[in-house]
Amino acid sequence: MSEYELEIKQIVDYPRCRIYRQFIQSLMNDSNLRASGGSGLFYYTVLCSYANFRTSYRRLDGISYTVYPGEWICSVKELCSWFRTRFQHQAIEILEDLQKRHLISYLTLAHGRVIKYKIRDWKQHNTVLDYNCPCQKDTGFFFLPLVTATELVSSGRCSETDIVLDLWLSAIYNDGQVQGSELGPVVYLRNGTGSPLVTYAELGKRWGISKATAGRILKKLERLQYLSLMTFPGRTGSVVYLQGYLSTMFQISDVLIDKDEVAMTLNINITLSEEAPCEAPAATEHNISVSPELSCVSKAHMEQILQKLTEILAAQGIACFGCPKTIYKLYPLSDVCREGYFNHSKAGEEYRLGLAVLCGTGKTVYTFELTLSLKPNNHFRRNPHEKE
Repeated sequence: MSEYELEIKQIVDYPRCRIYRQFIQSLMNDSNLRASGGSGLFYYTVLCSYANFRTSYRRLDGISYTVYPGEWICSVKELCSWFRTRFQHQAIEILEDLQKRHLISYLTLAHGRVIKYKIRDWKQHNTVLDYNCPCQKDTGFFFLPLVTATELVSSGRCSETDIVLDLWLSAIYNDGQVQGSELGPVVYLRNGTGSPLVTYAELGKRWGISKATAGRILKKLERLQYLSLMTFPGRTGSVVYLQGYLSTMFQISDVLIDKDEVAMTLNINITLSEEAPCEAPAATEHNISVSPELSCVSKAHMEQILQKLTEILAAQGIACFGCPKTIYKLYPLSDVCREGYFNHSKAGEEYRLGLAVLCGTGKTVYTFELTLSLKPNNHFRRNPHEKE
């Protein structure tokens, strides 16, 4: 029997995003999120989630209406519950605003009790089916153009539901063009840098809110388990990973994101304490073997680096890093380490070290390359790359 290996990648430059109706229903029913006073992205997406792919019929107040692809018909009360507005005129005003932007067209029927609307560019982004059949509204997916979403987000102050959708539409998973996307679904604003690092000020400007408000909303969404927020010191910025994205979009298990692993992938500085003793397990400390040619490496620093590595790689399911019989050997990859001790070197210089992980039997099971560089503030940067 043949065996196959499946690799899933999401393309950064794709002009539209797949949105599942179950996800939109969960946003509509989540009373912890504010929807009022938004940019219109949430309202437009809700209308799209109810639009037909094929011709069907719906009966309201004893009258049967024909609903074509890209259209839907509903009562004004239903519309108020979708948009979470207290009054009917507020829901109508939202429709009027979306119609002025040429995103939808709508009619009021049955003396204002029934609304029939149409998504104007539905045929351009979603396949229209010829046959007649009832269209499910709580299952399946539809495509939302990213250009439309960007225009709506840029039009004014975003609500919390708008922000969740914007983050969802901006998520990238396992794409070589975006750093950190192999670890999980990361939010990337498509700024051409390939880095998912963003600041609260950038996000606040994007969403039409203040820097402080952007930070508060992100922390709230983290508490509600919509995302994992990785905040780094100084002006480095933050990285946002989405929770529940993989299970919704690809029907695969969601992954846990480790902050140290993200820092390693993005080459973010990590401080190694000069005074505090290493808290690595005793077995790890006693099994570190440093080459005599590697006089530039402080053993205390290497124990801290190895502690970080063992925590990250053990979390990825590599059992060797939790085994007391494991031996770690460090050796130079070039002659730069012969110049002297690392603490006496010049800021900005880099040192390439080899790390071999051996089983208790003496067999090498993993090989890593470490790059260390001394910063003016005596921080060390580490960037290990496993060699197969």
